[in-house]
Parts: sequence; structure tokens; C-alpha cells
Amino acid sequence: MASATEPEPMRAPLSRLPEEWAERLRAWGEPAYRAGQVFRWLHQRGVQDPALMTDLPKGLRDKLIEEGVRPALTLTTDHRSSDGTRKLLVALHDGRRVETVLIPQSSVAARDVYAPPEDEPGEPLPSRVTQCISSQVGCAMGCAFCASGIAGLKRHMDAGEIASQVLLGRSLLPEGQRLAGVVFMGMGEPLHNYPEVSRALQLLTHREGLGLSARRITLSTSGLVPEIQRLARDFGGRIRLAVSLHASDTDTRGKIMPINKKYPLPELIAALRAYPQDQYHRITIEYTLIEDVNDSEASARGLVRLLEGMQVKVNLIPMNPVEDAGLRMPDAARVDRFRELLRRAGVDAFVRKQRGDDIAAACGQLALQGEGRKVRLLPITRGGSVPPSPDR
Repeated sequence: MASATEPEPMRAPLSRLPEEWAERLRAWGEPAYRAGQVFRWLHQRGVQDPALMTDLPKGLRDKLIEEGVRPALTLTTDHRSSDGTRKLLVALHDGRRVETVLIPQSSVAARDVYAPPEDEPGEPLPSRVTQCISSQVGCAMGCAFCASGIAGLKRHMDAGEIASQVLLGRSLLPEGQRLAGVVFMGMGEPLHNYPEVSRALQLLTHREGLGLSARRITLSTSGLVPEIQRLARDFGGRIRLAVSLHASDTDTRGKIMPINKKYPLPELIAALRAYPQDQYHRITIEYTLIEDVNDSEASARGLVRLLEGMQVKVNLIPMNPVEDAGLRMPDAARVDRFRELLRRAGVDAFVRKQRGDDIAAACGQLALQGEGRKVRLLPITRGGSVPPSPDR
């Protein structure tokens, strides 16, 4: 264990902020302004090959190569859906692979969680693209309906790898499209990897880097209460929050979401009520509808009671087919009835349109490819009971 006087280990090059680059370059005898140049090449221009940083002296470019500055990821495949969604399979430096998805705004409901704030009302929707990014290789949360959870956690991603997905996505947009928002809804539980995700947020929003507005970033969590509180403290509520609730009572939630055992539903709701908000910022409640598990009228009424007085919108997500999950999607009439019950009670509720499900890019389908899968079948009876999850 490092002593209190030992310096912090040096961060990976692509994870460094300008001040950290300044400290490193100072040790090399470089002038302070070079740090800003290096950071802008990496995070504003998206150039991660020092040989292409043409306004840097060759000696510094050589040192950057020796330092390990290199592309954080490599595009492996670019799957295109019939609705315009693009799923990018990317390889990391160790051969692990993750997926990131480019989602055009043209056919997504304007108030869906994918839609960024409407600060440019005159801009046509087809020009806007939201990117869904990953924060871990796999996921440790073990939610019964999610392909990434079934696969299990392989490793955390570092901040440079996380931010590089956005730089890659931006570079692939055709003329006439722009990156309008980023959602942490890909592989992994972002708050389980809080140190690197919070660092990635700093990189993405840094004015000398990509310069994204924090309110154009949405972070989705399964409900890690201490980290929700930490996110509120560190970013003052500027990061938009989406919460995977998926049940209106703690017993049902515990059966399909193991995290509920550690942070029960009442604790989670209390943390959400305390999360900083304003009139333009509502928490998004994500609710995957699973046949005979959480899609009853009683579940809808319970959700209304649970969210009473909260500034939220509810995205209802008919469960996408996930191999090995053993769960089923409700029929359309049942989905519509659930939404109508919420709306009659004054809760803004929308059914999320399936995006890219023909290329396994829709919610819950970001399956690890080429990895060993930890398959856990959770058969659901007509009464809606789910056997307890085995210890991981």
C-alpha cells in the first residue's frame, strides 16, 4: 500500500487534464503552453497519434510516443440499422471490445431521454445525433433483463477510453450532422466506475477539449446511492440523471435487480428527491416492462405513488429480446394501458421507440461479442415470481 507521502500514480496519457500535462511537460523542460497544445490535439481535434501533431516539435512528438500516447480504441465494425442507428464495435488496447451507438434524433420522440435540451428550436432534428457510450467492459450489476449484465464484468474502462468513444463517434458523422448529446447508457454501470467516469465527464466538458455542455450529458444508473450523492456534490446537478427503476415495489425490484438488496428502493428514492434539479432538468425514470413481472395495473398505480411530488418523466421500455434472459415483452395493449394509467395520474410517461434492435443495438442488447458469457436463466412464472439470484 502506498504511503501518505508517495505521489499518486501517473494517469494514462489520454486521461490527463491540461494541468496534469503541464506538470509532465515541465519535467521534460517544455514551455507551459505546450500542455494546452497537447490537450487540444487529443480532446478537441481528436488526434491521438503524436506523429500528426504538426505544430509540436519532433522531439516532443517522439517523447509523447514514448509516453504511450496512442489511439485508445480501434473501430472494428460499423453496423447500420434501417432506422439510421449505428452500432460501433470498438477494440481497446488489450483486445477487449465494447460497443457505442450513434442515435439520430429524426425519429425519436422529442422528450425521450435520448433527446438533448431544446436550445436550438430552429435546427432540424435529422442534424442531431446522440451518442450512447460504455463505461465498463461488461457489467457487474446482474440485472435479469440486460445482456451486458448476463455477460458479467470484465474490467473498468479508464477515462481516456470512455471519452475516446465520443471523439470517434464525432469523427464518423457525415456532413450535416452534429453530436448533440451523450448518454452513459452503454455497457456497464457508470457509477460503479465513478473515479474514471467523473474524470471522463471533466474531459468531455473541458472548454479546451470537446467542450460539451454538462446538461447535454445524461448518466444512467441502476441505483448506487452513495455515488448518486457524490455526483450531486461534484457536479452540482448539472449532469442529467436517468435511473433504472424497473419496479414500483422493493420486493419485485430485488428479484430482477440485485443492486436493490444493497440499496433498497426507499433509499434510492430518497437520494433522487435530494438530487439538485431546476425547472429545465427532470430526472428520467427508466422502466423496462416485463410480461407478468412489473406490467400490471397495480404496478402502475404503485409507481404513481412512489414518484408523487417528484420532478420526473418516465420512459417505458418494452423489454427487448435478450438471449438467455428468460423474460418476455408485454403485448402493445398492455404497454399502452400502463402508460395511460400513469398519464391519467399526472405523470409524464412515454414509450421509448425501439432503436436499432435489428442490429442488437437497442436497450438491453449491448451484448459482449467474442467473450465468455456468464449465463443465468431466470424463468418467470405466470404469477410473476422470480427465483433468487445465485451469489456471483
